[in-house]
Amino acid sequence: MKYSKIPLAQTVIQLCKAKSIEHIVISPGSRNAPLTIGFTNDSFFKCYSIVDERCAAFFALGIAQQIQKPVALVCTSGSALLNYYPAIAEAFYSDIPLVVLSADRPEHLINVGDGQTINQENVFQNHILFSANLKQDMRDINGFSQDEEPAILKSLENKLERLFGLQQGIQKQNESDINEAINTAIYKKGPVHINVPFDEPLYEMVDKLSVNPKTEDVVVKSKKIDDRLLNDLVDQWYNATKKMVVVGINTPNSIEQKWLDELAEDESVIVFTETTSNLHHSDFFPSIDKIIAPLTDKEFKDLQPEILITFGGMIVSKKIKAFLRQYKPKYHWHIDERKANDTFFCLDYHLKTSPNQFFSDFFERVTHVTKSDYHEFWKTIKKLRSNKHKAYLETIPFSDLKVFETVLKAIPKHTILQLANSATVRYAQLFSLSKSLEIYCNRGTSGIDGSTSTAIGCAVVSKKQTTFITGDLSFFYDSNALWNNYIPKSFRVIVINNGGGGIFRILPGHKNTDNFDTFFETKHNLSAKQLCEMYGFEYSSANSSDSLSIGLKDFFETSKSQKLLEIFTPSTVNDEVLLNYFKFIK
Repeated sequence: MKYSKIPLAQTVIQLCKAKSIEHIVISPGSRNAPLTIGFTNDSFFKCYSIVDERCAAFFALGIAQQIQKPVALVCTSGSALLNYYPAIAEAFYSDIPLVVLSADRPEHLINVGDGQTINQENVFQNHILFSANLKQDMRDINGFSQDEEPAILKSLENKLERLFGLQQGIQKQNESDINEAINTAIYKKGPVHINVPFDEPLYEMVDKLSVNPKTEDVVVKSKKIDDRLLNDLVDQWYNATKKMVVVGINTPNSIEQKWLDELAEDESVIVFTETTSNLHHSDFFPSIDKIIAPLTDKEFKDLQPEILITFGGMIVSKKIKAFLRQYKPKYHWHIDERKANDTFFCLDYHLKTSPNQFFSDFFERVTHVTKSDYHEFWKTIKKLRSNKHKAYLETIPFSDLKVFETVLKAIPKHTILQLANSATVRYAQLFSLSKSLEIYCNRGTSGIDGSTSTAIGCAVVSKKQTTFITGDLSFFYDSNALWNNYIPKSFRVIVINNGGGGIFRILPGHKNTDNFDTFFETKHNLSAKQLCEMYGFEYSSANSSDSLSIGLKDFFETSKSQKLLEIFTPSTVNDEVLLNYFKFIK
């Protein structure tokens, strides 16, 4: 096996291997050559070459999202590293483990005018769980290899090592920093950054390792809620007749069914779930906006909970946020092992444990159900809204809303559905999707910048077919995502092209002006057809209900290439259809 001659590169790679970081996403460069050599010459690692660093980072995020383990990113020095930032921020807020390995110039070559050189130390400081700025091996100082160093320098180095053990100290410190960084990504679930300085020569290889780095195990202490606090929570539970559970982003199959049944069977509880929560029960309340958008002040007061329980990640619905910020619960409990956002400005308890552990400890102490008509009353409202929803969809013309109804019904069961941000995820929220689907969306920062790359990363490691639904601006923004040699043939993309940022037509403001069209809606006449020709995707299009039905007929069937279906909708109709929807279901 071939290794980089540089001990620091060997140390990084061996510790990644020891901690089972299998997937390595590499963007081409020279300064990162020692890492690239080490990773690509070891069959333990699955390496991917992605040129565009922004796409590479979201691609890695999509892999980590699926395997729930750290994925490493490797880039050269300079601005390459900065292109990782959007995905780093997404990983930070979505609790997805990424290990960023950035090559850097030696310290004495920074801020002296060398090309591809920026201040890389702690560059992600506001959106990173841990930053390590490693020290350069003494053997590589001034660019001499160990065999090529002048005798006087070699003698001096040997003397320094004997007297002060400097190299051993550097090695020990580097091993400690790398261990801490990777362990942090594992147990805190988020991004970490390891900055690795290399001096030339960069491409020399050896047949044997010169270092044997020490591995430090991850130490995770089990978290248990204090008995006194649990008893207080049970008392609050008994004294409340209106309890609401709101679930944000949640990994599929992560919550035990018995706890979902326990909540559903309590007549004093209603459970609001989002499309991205991946939770299903016939007595739960999906499509939050459909339930609460038409409510009057009196109905909002009737819905106002005494106890609010939240768990999971970011919440999509703006309407539930506005409601609970105005009609605050008496108590708000948030369940999460690591963090709690005070989304509704009324957080009382951050219960630092997993939902499964909390419900296990909590329901063990709950011996009777509080009498209440809370669930039954809102169950009636839910049924009325559902009937109105169906009736409205039968009356509307071809539009974004009509397209979502048709497309979401067509998604094959037991597959993965990746949703882009902005209008896409919000339209999906209005529909009840099959409980067999696994649904994902980058809601950490809610940006449109890397949705396609994330979906592709997901598709590469998942054994299930992945379908990605996106809007036109999101798709074109991340079109470099298709510059990827690893996309499985089963990958499917549905682009809903309404000629611009249609969601801005729904928001308050003046419409149909040159200023609005150019700077808000961003009107365009682009099509995905030429991109499909360039990247080898099978392309089809639709612009009516009939052509959409034809386009979906065999869209998900096995094929020799990836497929993309572009659906053109009328931009001037979509906003009216959606706004009238909420009036109709009232």
